[in-house]
Amino acid sequence: MLAWAGVVRGLFACFVLAWVAMSAAAGAEPASGEIRLYALNCGHLEFRDKSFFSDTGEYDGQSASIVAPCFVIRHPKGILVWDTGLSPAYPKGVNAAGVSGGFEGSVAKMLAQIGIAPADVTYLAFSHLHSDHTGNANLFKSATWIINSRELKWALDGGLFVEEPTFSAYSKAKKILIDGDYDVFGDGSVRILAAPGHTPGHQVLMLKLRRAGTVILAGDLYHFHTDRTERLVPIFNTSRAETLASFDRVERIVRNTHARLVIQHDPGDFKALPAFPAYLD
Repeated sequence: MLAWAGVVRGLFACFVLAWVAMSAAAGAEPASGEIRLYALNCGHLEFRDKSFFSDTGEYDGQSASIVAPCFVIRHPKGILVWDTGLSPAYPKGVNAAGVSGGFEGSVAKMLAQIGIAPADVTYLAFSHLHSDHTGNANLFKSATWIINSRELKWALDGGLFVEEPTFSAYSKAKKILIDGDYDVFGDGSVRILAAPGHTPGHQVLMLKLRRAGTVILAGDLYHFHTDRTERLVPIFNTSRAETLASFDRVERIVRNTHARLVIQHDPGDFKALPAFPAYLD
C-alpha cells in the first residue's frame, strides 16, 4: 500500500510539473510584478539590391533578407503591442525596386496562443509608421494608440513607404500623442525613447526586465549589424544629422545600462530571442 501511495505521489508530481511547463509555454498570466516580452514573426522582406540602406555605397550590389516582427509586452498594468509587421495583404512577387516578401500568418491566432485577443491589448505603439511596422495595426482599434505627433503628421502628409490604410483605425481610436520620451505604464519599466532620423518621429522601446535586464528594441535605428558598427545611414532616412545624433544617444544608453540592443529586422537578433510562445522576462 505504501509503495502504491509513493507511485501515486510520483505521478501527481509529474502531472504538476507538466502542467506548469504547459502553462508557461501557453503564456499563462504573469506572476505579480513580472514583465514579459514576446517576439512574433509577422513577415519577411527580401532585397535583390540593398544599396539604399547606405548613402555611402557599402551595400551596393548586395542582397539581403530581413524579418518584420511584432512584439507584445505583458505588464501587470496592461498589454502593449510594439510594431505590427506586414499586412497579410502585402503584394506578392517582386516590385519595381526589387523587393519581395509577405506575411502568411495571423497575428490574432498567434496572440490566442498566449491567451490574448486583440481587444485585450491596452496600448499600441510604433517605432515608426512605415508599412512593414503598421501592417496589422487595425486589429487593435480598441487599444489606446501612443503615437509621436511629428511622425503622424509626416505620415499623413505622404511620407515615403507609408500606407495609411494599414493604420486607418487611428482616426477613431483613443490616442495619446507624444513628442519625446514616454513612460508607458508610469513606473519606468517600459519607456518609449525618441530616436528620430530614420523618420521624423522614429522611436525605440526600452524595457527593464527582471531576469534579462535592460532590453532595447531598436526599431529601424539600424537594419543590419554593419549599420551599427560602421554608423551607416540609409539613403531614404529623413535626416542624416538626426540619425547620427540618435545613434549617439541610444549607444550611450546601452553603455550606461548594460542593455541588450535588438536590431528588429536582423534575422539573427530575432532568432536569438525566445521562440514564440516562449518569452523573455
